Amino acid sequence: MNQKPVRVRFAPSPTGGLHLGGVRTVLFNYLFAKHHNGTFVLRIEDTDQTRYVPGAEEYIVNCLEWCGLAPDESPQKGGNYGPYRQSERKPMYRQYAEQLVAQGNAYYAFDTPQELEQMREDFKSPENPSPQYGHAVRMKMRNSISLGAAETEKLLAEGVPHVIRIKMPEDTSISFTDMIRGEVSFSSNTVDDKVLLKADGMPTYHLAVVVDDYLMKISHAFRGEEWLPSAPVHLLLWEYLGWKADMPQWAHLPLILKPDGNGKLSKRDGDRLGFPVYAMNWTDPKTGDLTQGFRERGFLPEAFVNMLAMIGWNDGSGQEIFSLTELVEKFDIGRVHKGGAKFDFEKAKWFNHQYIQQKSNDELAALLQPVLLAKNIAADAAYVAKVCALVKERCAFVNEIWDNGFFFFEAPASPDFSPVLPKWNDEKHGFFGKWIEILRGSSSWDAATLEADFKELAANSAIKPGELQLPFRIMLVGGKFGPAVFDIAATIGKEQTIARIESSLLLIKNAIAS
Repeated sequence: MNQKPVRVRFAPSPTGGLHLGGVRTVLFNYLFAKHHNGTFVLRIEDTDQTRYVPGAEEYIVNCLEWCGLAPDESPQKGGNYGPYRQSERKPMYRQYAEQLVAQGNAYYAFDTPQELEQMREDFKSPENPSPQYGHAVRMKMRNSISLGAAETEKLLAEGVPHVIRIKMPEDTSISFTDMIRGEVSFSSNTVDDKVLLKADGMPTYHLAVVVDDYLMKISHAFRGEEWLPSAPVHLLLWEYLGWKADMPQWAHLPLILKPDGNGKLSKRDGDRLGFPVYAMNWTDPKTGDLTQGFRERGFLPEAFVNMLAMIGWNDGSGQEIFSLTELVEKFDIGRVHKGGAKFDFEKAKWFNHQYIQQKSNDELAALLQPVLLAKNIAADAAYVAKVCALVKERCAFVNEIWDNGFFFFEAPASPDFSPVLPKWNDEKHGFFGKWIEILRGSSSWDAATLEADFKELAANSAIKPGELQLPFRIMLVGGKFGPAVFDIAATIGKEQTIARIESSLLLIKNAIAS
């Protein structure tokens, strides 16, 4: 590892929702930076104005904030290496593109879109179904190499639209050492002459990423493995611009794969299989389509981050639950796997369940309050905390506290007595009539006392307690579910317990009569 200060960057394009693969890239950058007492930079790569989506940058910033992965430098925070939006850095890119042309490492290309399309048709063959603009065809196109200096100067003077392309060398092996993959080599013959500067004066990713990484003194660049094919272009640009000694160390992260392992996980896969792939809800400003995020699905940010860290990385110990502080301490980029890692939503839910169990009841009560407010239910915080203590073991998500404990806040609308009606009789009806009277006269209201009184009355009535507890449960919660029935009664209180028994006896009577 080189000795210069560690500076890493996450450089997204503001084009839509933030995929969990993008958040994992953020996380690995963040962990590496913090592990080495370095700096984590957020840079917005908005050079492609045709794909720019209003609100996307703010959304990205909000996602990082929710995850607890705040950058040290960003468009919002500033720093010594700004601007941090590429669109605000536009004037600086042309000088480097022109430098490359002057050196003979790049050239002006005046081809129209129609001419490029014609080239793809003219040179198409069974062996080469998608011809590229490279050494094999460049002399047959309209560029400063084929046209010569005089014609080129004339076209430039006339303001003819043009791009600047890198001139890829022929028969050259281009290599670098990847921090994850080791030595990686490419043949220059497989790489086309990529556009570096577009006709509108904006740089493409290839030029901008190199210039920005150099000027921002980025020491390590982590990005998805889909960028590996672009590496030869970037390596040559670092060399041609005279910056090779300052080139960051690269690590190309493995893909997050579909659950079946066949290909990269996409938003469509999430839609099809019923789980989110974006960090937070994203609404497409053009179509109004809403894509659900992990936050809105009920994931805790610390669980989401922990889960992402374990997709394609581990510390070798077998440990799975890590706080962010522990992740910073343990993170080693060398332990990131080379191969893609399948996404397992059930495992993601397991992580969230673990973190739900770790939360204090008071913390969970605070997280549940928005759910209760949305249902117009006002409940004392201490009461909500008590409910959380009883049901959280069953919950993978905060909103499941409501699903598993709604009956603590409202009486069941339509209890399902079908499991007990076949064996219902006058003796059981009479038992619950007496049980109401005992409850009315009870001076202490706790689960242990209630259970003791219930079982004593059952014994005196010559009925097995097991035959009575299920009806009692359905009376209180509406079905065959929930925590210990006497804990439920102790929590909802005397008034609610008696009211639910009374209304249930009436419902059972009517059901039998009909």
